[in-house]
Amino acid sequence: MFGYVNVNRTDLTTENGEIYQAYYCGLCQMLREKYGPKGQMLLNYDMTFLIVLLSGLYEPESDEKVFTCALHPTRKQRAYVSEIVEYAADMNVLLTYQNLFDDWEDDKDVGKRAVILFLEKEYAKLKEKYPRQSAKLEECLKKLSAAERSGEKNIDVLSGLSGEMIEEIFVPDENDIWADELRTLAFYLGKFIYIMDAYEDLDKDRKKGKFNPFITMHFSDEQEYETVVKQMLTSMMAECAKSFERLPIVLHADILRNIIYSGVWCKYEYIQLKKSAKDKRKKKATSSKINKKNRRSQNKE
Repeated sequence: MFGYVNVNRTDLTTENGEIYQAYYCGLCQMLREKYGPKGQMLLNYDMTFLIVLLSGLYEPESDEKVFTCALHPTRKQRAYVSEIVEYAADMNVLLTYQNLFDDWEDDKDVGKRAVILFLEKEYAKLKEKYPRQSAKLEECLKKLSAAERSGEKNIDVLSGLSGEMIEEIFVPDENDIWADELRTLAFYLGKFIYIMDAYEDLDKDRKKGKFNPFITMHFSDEQEYETVVKQMLTSMMAECAKSFERLPIVLHADILRNIIYSGVWCKYEYIQLKKSAKDKRKKKATSSKINKKNRRSQNKE
């Protein structure tokens, strides 16, 4: 359920690309500092968007840290660290733990269980530190799991629960003047993430016999299915964009617009390229079979 809220680097200026990377590195460094090397394995771009969004909105004091990265040892890297980066790191762990726990209950994957055990103590501390966020995550994931087990096909209901989870994470202070707008933005972003995740995993879920709300729709009319999914995704991001434009954000606004209007669609476009390549292979294979059949018929004659 991670990896959809990213930048489109081809449309990002060099300066903005470096700023975005510095926040990403800041999150990575914070995860390592608070949760050790294994904490860094939980790093994702979705929480980097949260950092850039909240930093643009609240403009907190930020420290710049220069360090050597094991993955890029040839030159020094830059990281921005602030209270918002620390908050995002905590939310990263909170959300990952809950998602892994929910997945493990479904498939009993040993690897996921190992990560859960590793994070158990940290998760208990985070539950105490963030009772509102952790309670909402647990509540929504239980409802979502129950809805999927019952075969719920209403995508609005399912994606809405994902939206409720994300909106809680995106609001550090529920009494803040901009809390309602942040909630609206995050709610529709969360719905977009759920729909995109189900769309990407359709073939995999079908082969494994796992729940996916799009399976019936896909096989009843594939062309209509593609149209409806695109419309839903577009609608979710349109509402998300409306809320963003109502926020008084000047700092990093270009980076945020890059993500909201373009970056979130990179995975969708990648999926389309894969589908197109698959269709070409199928057509080529079908054409080859027809040609072979025709040659055999000619030889018999």
